[in-house]
Amino acid sequence: MNSRDDGSFDEFMRSSSGRLLRLAWLLTGGASSAEDLVQETLERVYVAWPRIEPGGTHNYARRVLVNLHTDSHRRRWRERLTDEVPEAGSTDRSEHIALADELSKALASLPVRERQCVVLRHHVGLSERETADALNVSTGTVKSSTSRGLTRLRTLLVTQGERHV
Repeated sequence: MNSRDDGSFDEFMRSSSGRLLRLAWLLTGGASSAEDLVQETLERVYVAWPRIEPGGTHNYARRVLVNLHTDSHRRRWRERLTDEVPEAGSTDRSEHIALADELSKALASLPVRERQCVVLRHHVGLSERETADALNVSTGTVKSSTSRGLTRLRTLLVTQGERHV
């Protein structure tokens, strides 16, 4: 590596992996898909490491992750989501975990662009402009996709809440 060494990448990887994994999990809705996405992201960041500005490594990695997710979705355009979770969870779950599961299912049911906008805006905390830059779309697209996504999430979560009563 040129101006930056493997040690600095190792430090970056240790400090960023958890954050990238949470973002990937929210985008993909599955643990194994999220792990694969983070692994490929870290591979791409490692290759580009000498060219990345030291202060922009986290933003660069996040953008790579979002772009890889978008690309993988384009390749699997005809994949169908189902309401069934492949692995049965423990019956002794806390209320917090149950709510997180409901949110995860609701997020997974959103169209990809809406899910990306909602996660980047409200989980990662990016501005509309930063989200637009990360997704390579206009700020208007971010605003409308976020609005539609939040409306659908509210509807889904209220409907799911009524089923549990």
